[in-house]
Amino acid sequence: MLRLFVAITPIAGVIILPLVVPLTIAKLGIGAGVFATLTLSSIWFITMLRTSEMPH
Repeated sequence: MLRLFVAITPIAGVIILPLVVPLTIAKLGIGAGVFATLTLSSIWFITMLRTSEMPH
């Protein structure tokens, strides 16, 4: 199950981030869009670092 999560994480971030940010800007404004971008990209980056598989 973890291997599937590791495989989906990069793809999910690439798809979700460009969809959520413009919708947030349209509904809530530019400030909320910038905040959403920083928050989501940080969570995505941290998740990818925590689940990365390094060769031994």
